[in-house]
Amino acid sequence: MAAQKRPDASKRPTSIELYTLASEAAASQVIAAYSTSFGWATKLLGREFCQPVENIYALVRVADEIVDGAAAGAGIAEPGQLLDELEAETYRAMSTGFSANIVVHAFARTAREVGIGRDLVEPFFFSMRQDLTVVEHDQASFDRYVYGSAEVVGLMCLKVFVFGRNYTEAESATLVEGARALGAAFQEVNFLRDLASDFKALGRSYFPGVNAANFDEATKSRLVGNIETDLGTARASLALLPKRPRQAVAAALGLFAELNRRIARTPASTLIEARIRVPNHVKLLILVHAIFMPKTL
Repeated sequence: MAAQKRPDASKRPTSIELYTLASEAAASQVIAAYSTSFGWATKLLGREFCQPVENIYALVRVADEIVDGAAAGAGIAEPGQLLDELEAETYRAMSTGFSANIVVHAFARTAREVGIGRDLVEPFFFSMRQDLTVVEHDQASFDRYVYGSAEVVGLMCLKVFVFGRNYTEAESATLVEGARALGAAFQEVNFLRDLASDFKALGRSYFPGVNAANFDEATKSRLVGNIETDLGTARASLALLPKRPRQAVAAALGLFAELNRRIARTPASTLIEARIRVPNHVKLLILVHAIFMPKTL
């Protein structure tokens, strides 16, 4: 059974419907402003799935700006306090269905609709808080950080994709494993491509035991291999997704697989000095391939 579609509030909006439309437009604008590649991929989702996913990622983006971006960089606010306030407001909105923070309101609308609970939101805010206090991770704290900062976001999106659809227990387990693996791969690719800024600007080391002094070819190859394994796990679950999410996830997977390949070809000494990117014409080819890919890979 397909997810139920909300009525078109633009024709005869009530106050809450109009407010929700405005909040979701704001969430979409946040995504458009911060992530071109992600914005491209979400457009493949179609109307049923695109807005809920953008609502999720807009909240993620705001939290990230608090700990690593605008709030921290401006020096005019205490990031820890702002993050606490955002977390509390998110729980309140998830409970009541309303927030004066329009990005939180959009997220809460999606969370209430598809069943995203505090079990996924709490680990996310825990990991965001780690960015304010932890500069080096051991394996246990790294695993917990990646789960909260990335894997749960994949699980939130999965809630959107499978809402109203029936899966066997085995299929559900495969989808959960794939969503977590994809989130972990995305995060670890970003760690590798952001080594220069993390090491030098933030004084932060995410990978356990890895720093600017000991990052070498062997270390890079090991990390690239781990990412490729996670991408393979995610790829194995694609066929179970509905068509439009399958295309969008395949596009995002393809983009990060290409990034991982480029990282693998880049000398370790260069990675800690410059950020690796995928040219726009290559991104476009990946998106086209995702649209026309067969259901089974």
